[in-house]
Amino acid sequence: MLFEYSPFQADESSKRAFILAKRLFQGFVRQMVKKPEILDWSALSELAGAKPALDQFGYQSEYPYIAVDLTGCDGSLSGWLKDIPCPVIGIGEGCLADACDVVLEDKSLLPRITTNIAKSPLAAMILVQHLRVSEHSSLTHALTAESLAYAAVQKGPEFLNWLNCVPYKLRTSRWSNEPLLSDLDGDVFRLTLNDAKNGNGIGINMRDALCEVLDLALVDPTIRKVYISAVGRTFSTGGEVSEFGEVTDPTTAHWVRSLRLPAWRLARLQQRLHIHVNGAAIGAGAEIAAFASHLSASAGAWFQLPELKYGLIPGAGGTASLPRRIGRQRTALMALSMKRINSATALEWGLVDEIL
Repeated sequence: MLFEYSPFQADESSKRAFILAKRLFQGFVRQMVKKPEILDWSALSELAGAKPALDQFGYQSEYPYIAVDLTGCDGSLSGWLKDIPCPVIGIGEGCLADACDVVLEDKSLLPRITTNIAKSPLAAMILVQHLRVSEHSSLTHALTAESLAYAAVQKGPEFLNWLNCVPYKLRTSRWSNEPLLSDLDGDVFRLTLNDAKNGNGIGINMRDALCEVLDLALVDPTIRKVYISAVGRTFSTGGEVSEFGEVTDPTTAHWVRSLRLPAWRLARLQQRLHIHVNGAAIGAGAEIAAFASHLSASAGAWFQLPELKYGLIPGAGGTASLPRRIGRQRTALMALSMKRINSATALEWGLVDEIL
């Protein structure tokens, strides 16, 4: 169910009707996923034995996701589960764990994940399918695949619905005249995100500044180390929301990302890249940080992938950088749950190497 008209173009009575309909729909979503059905081995075997068509899973189907109790399962349905287009969530331990997109220790986090999937089933589907593919790709090929997947969701109904129905405020503060500070000290190139008033968001100005200095590092073999940190209490709040939706078409957007995405430079500089995260690293902030060969964090640092609430997937390189640090399943867990990951958990997972 989608809400496709723009509240900016509607009269007051239509706006009130829209708001009521939206609230009713949100209540329906909460009710639908309040008690997610968890399939045991017997129920899963029965479902697979019925040989359902693939269109019975995912968007506008009875199964926007599959949740499986892994206890007592054997590996015979592994291949079948890997072909299911919707997210597959395993709970506990068992032979089918490798076939799942997310594995939870218990079911406590399941309602949160399934609620998010119910709101953006297409983006959730594209996310897990893309992660399955890019897991076996090189880092640069994974970035190409991410850009193509991101281009698809940029013109998908869930993101367009968010653009139309959830107006966001443009920033009122002025952008920093110098969003990125750089200093070459011998063979160490120090870069500092310098837009603390705007949470060091990765808008056009910050993105272009990063690309410019990272290009310099790429062509100078005497630079032994590229060190990135940030001023203020936040490493980066991620992509600049006020710039969302400016893409004219998905093919041009993919072409622009191929030329102007910092992730392409970070991937090639990875062995020389050291990053320190202070405070929040949200969305693109977390995605950029994960490229580092050595990633340190402050004790109060935390990481989050919130893109699904916009009907999007991580698009700043995170589906390539994060799985190579924490694996495909934990990356999917971060994206589908949109849960904050504190520095202690990040250290345990291998997302960060050191807490300072």
